[in-house]
Amino acid sequence: MKTIIEPFRIKMVEPLRLTTREEREAILRAAYFNPFRIPAEAVLIDLLTDSGTAAMSSEQWAGMLRGDESYAGAKSWYRFEAVMKELTGMPHVLPTHQGRASERILFELLGGPGKVVPSNSHFDTTRANIEHSGAEAVDLLCEEGKKPRLRRPFKGNMDVARLEELIQKVGPQRIPVVMMTVTNNTGGGQPVSLENLRAVRQVCDRYGIPLFLDACRFAENAYFIKLREPGQHQRSVRQIVRDMFDLADGATISAKKDGLVNIGGVLLMRDDQLAQRANNLLILTEGFMTYGGLAGRDLEAMAQGFLEVLDEDYLHYRIRSVEYLGEGLLHAGIRIVEPPGGHAVYIDAADFCEHLPPDQFPGQALVCALYRHAGIRSVEIGSVMFGRIDPSTGRMEHPPMQLVRLAVPRRVYTQSHIDYVIEAAAEVYADRYSIRGLRMIEAPPVLRHFTARFEEI
Repeated sequence: MKTIIEPFRIKMVEPLRLTTREEREAILRAAYFNPFRIPAEAVLIDLLTDSGTAAMSSEQWAGMLRGDESYAGAKSWYRFEAVMKELTGMPHVLPTHQGRASERILFELLGGPGKVVPSNSHFDTTRANIEHSGAEAVDLLCEEGKKPRLRRPFKGNMDVARLEELIQKVGPQRIPVVMMTVTNNTGGGQPVSLENLRAVRQVCDRYGIPLFLDACRFAENAYFIKLREPGQHQRSVRQIVRDMFDLADGATISAKKDGLVNIGGVLLMRDDQLAQRANNLLILTEGFMTYGGLAGRDLEAMAQGFLEVLDEDYLHYRIRSVEYLGEGLLHAGIRIVEPPGGHAVYIDAADFCEHLPPDQFPGQALVCALYRHAGIRSVEIGSVMFGRIDPSTGRMEHPPMQLVRLAVPRRVYTQSHIDYVIEAAAEVYADRYSIRGLRMIEAPPVLRHFTARFEEI
């Protein structure tokens, strides 16, 4: 059958507040044209992020009630540890309050001035934590990943030849770790193939460099491998997930994505000495190593969520529902990063707002237009998030793509909600030349997209 239904029933509902265009105009201006500053209750459809926005299952809520809140050695910790070891094969499991806490610990230990950390594409907090340590974050996305309308199965892959060139240029002693983001969030939610992971692993082995995964969306990536990679169709997602982790020396995970929870993260490692140092830092900054800044109930919900995310009926619904959104936008004439990603659809804002130059932040302008017109909140992934000033010239350097990400929360919205988003985007597109550019009037030096202020030009 063509119809893809949600593989669950709804037991609880949360009302949505309907606002008028006049109300949204005032809210947008009060927020200085930054969606992160808009109160959630004033948002109708919230596609700002898929991080921590999932609806938890009845089994997860039951686990929350069973949570053991003992300070050390709680049974909830042992259940969580057992699940993570079984799924990933990693001997050292450190709980953290979210993914960026795992990144901070890892790069406080491995980063530092003079170090270089390559990736297929670093996302915002990963890059920020690397650079905060004094190291340099380098993106080595494959060429097809830079072409929004080119349809290829694994546009999130790393350019392996460029990785080897970088290692030879700077020297392996300056590269403490290679990171692979699965799926590639910055690159449009595109997956990474097992073949590419193996090729990167071989390069790392030749030079003695550890390989870590930024594995926030590991299950979605594994499902794409099952669908698209030759020889993988008959294998289970769980088997493919284990293959992915077996190729790595460690991983950072935000459980707020494929863990299907509202808070929580994980740092996984194989190296005993590195794990001991990380445990010491965890105790100093997060909490004891059997809770890592989380409550026992959070550990229970994470353990259950990491099992539920491997359900292939769920993953079929998840990937197909995001694809449905992408197909609807394409049918309306809106160009997106193709094919649609696993957790989000990325609108090509440079094409949508072709009348706006990068200096006027076309992605941010489109984000504001979607909220103004229909109460839809999204996020810019372009010059606001990744633009930077060249210290030698003083000029703004723009990323290769200007995108707007529509990130779909897991198990939250129905097809009618998605149909509303498609219809609203089509209406904004029909009147796209009325969208005004923006000027940044205030911003912090790091992760500026969270709190920057803008005004319309």
